[in-house]
Amino acid sequence: MLAHGAVLRKNFFTAEQVLAILEDYHQACLDPVEVDLMDFATQITRDAGSVTPEGIRKLRADGLSDAEILDVTLAAAARNFFSRVLDALGTEPDASLRETEPELWQRLMEAG
Repeated sequence: MLAHGAVLRKNFFTAEQVLAILEDYHQACLDPVEVDLMDFATQITRDAGSVTPEGIRKLRADGLSDAEILDVTLAAAARNFFSRVLDALGTEPDASLRETEPELWQRLMEAG
């Protein structure tokens, strides 16, 4: 969570925006397509078997291609896999991630 949050902070959003996304991305002033993508990634994380053809159709209706939907699916699955590996090994975050604002750092670590 920390690495992804730091990338979002560095390249796309303010610290306050990233905190708002962490708090409730539905209320964080994201584009509707971004909210749908977050919903989809969350569903993959919580219960990948619950993904339905209707959910895929919704993303297509948002304008995503099948290749883009696959990219999101693979990214969510890979993030889940890799995060669990790092957690299991007790890996510490890279020192370079300490450049993140302290409040954001703490919230990302808690959300991890």
